[in-house]
Amino acid sequence: ILMMRGYGLLCLLVAASYGELTFIEFGCILSMSDGVLFTAHLTMLTYSYSSDTEIKADQTTHVSNYSGMRKTRFIIPGYLEEGDEDWPQEMCKTLLKRESVNCIAVEWKNGVKTQYAKAANNVRVVAVQVAAMITFLMGSYQQSADRFHIIGHCLGAHAAGDVGSRIPGLARITGLDPTEPYFEGTTASVRLDTSDATFVDVIHTDGLPFNSKLGLGMSESVGHIDFYPNGGELMPGCSTNRGDSSDLDAIWEGTKSFDACNHVRAYQYYSESVAKPQGFVGYTCPNKDSFADGKCFPCAEHECPLMGHSADKFDVADGVSKYFLNTGRSNPFGRYSYRVAVTLDGPFWPNLGFMYVALAGKSDSTKEYKLHAGTLIPGRNYELLFDAQVDVGHVTAVKFRWNNHIINPMKPKYGAAKVALQSGRDREISSFCGTGNVKENEVQSVLPCPA
Repeated sequence: ILMMRGYGLLCLLVAASYGELTFIEFGCILSMSDGVLFTAHLTMLTYSYSSDTEIKADQTTHVSNYSGMRKTRFIIPGYLEEGDEDWPQEMCKTLLKRESVNCIAVEWKNGVKTQYAKAANNVRVVAVQVAAMITFLMGSYQQSADRFHIIGHCLGAHAAGDVGSRIPGLARITGLDPTEPYFEGTTASVRLDTSDATFVDVIHTDGLPFNSKLGLGMSESVGHIDFYPNGGELMPGCSTNRGDSSDLDAIWEGTKSFDACNHVRAYQYYSESVAKPQGFVGYTCPNKDSFADGKCFPCAEHECPLMGHSADKFDVADGVSKYFLNTGRSNPFGRYSYRVAVTLDGPFWPNLGFMYVALAGKSDSTKEYKLHAGTLIPGRNYELLFDAQVDVGHVTAVKFRWNNHIINPMKPKYGAAKVALQSGRDREISSFCGTGNVKENEVQSVLPCPA
């Protein structure tokens, strides 16, 4: 029993193995004078490298497939979207498909699905429980703190920060849209901050002001790297949050309907980034408006970080850095940014029309993107910055098409004489050369220029 300011905290550990997956239930009950407040459970998933093991009461984690040789990732949820309460377990399964780790999902539904002030206070209790589990694992498996990574969403992000303040030297904490109410603008000791782990990365997806727009997430930069996909306030495919700040308790308890699409996008992006890291390249930029205007493309001289699971592969510079990127409206969310510059060829007289480009690569092809609408003037350069839905890999051809949707007795032909293609993630510029113009709605394949 752990005593903290008059509270009694009783924690029990039970382990079980089922085929190739191992589950560990680490439950804690916080008791007060008026009864039990809530119970939390930590469920561990890890792939087995041995046969099933008989469980004995005195063996605890030693009968499981937990390995001190592997890194351990904790996932702490916050706001619970109805129908998606078990996303931490699903994220663990996603991680296990790509890497050999111990993954522990924290479940504290009764502690978080209550009045917001109580849930915010319960953050400290969850932190004590997770810290106790990490201390237990470090002692039992001779692991150091730098073998642990905590992924926290919403209130769970601040719980992760509190764990880091209790256990110095954690390798990494990932904050997925940390909550604003009671935490935005507070001192570092209250919220997630850079002192809580060696590397702290944060994804902001619902950062509109809470009091006026009911944005649940923080807009404040609190990590070594802070990512603001789509500006960090309103995500594609989501609607503007509706409600009043006085509805917070009802929203948190689930008694009032609330569309948390923007808020939950943070963990959806992270989950996808495990398998498709290159779809989440972050661009350093002073603000979202400059990024939207294309002023921060391509990557700076140093390599761009990847938002999500691979963010820790980036060497953090001194100071707090903000990074921006675009995502799609639905899964798959990842996007691949390019700038294309087309030098048009065609008849000397001007025509009204539309131009489109697409990319073809060894692994896939993109859809068409509108390059220009208006007068087609041969010899002029037309530029477009776009986010492709698929990763085509090495680009083998640029596809050009034009039309004007009217009968033109002159039957003009247009084509891309030259194309300069730049990838946002590696700054490389590739040159393509056209070898003949095409009639309306015919597709011209513009191939790499001869060496």
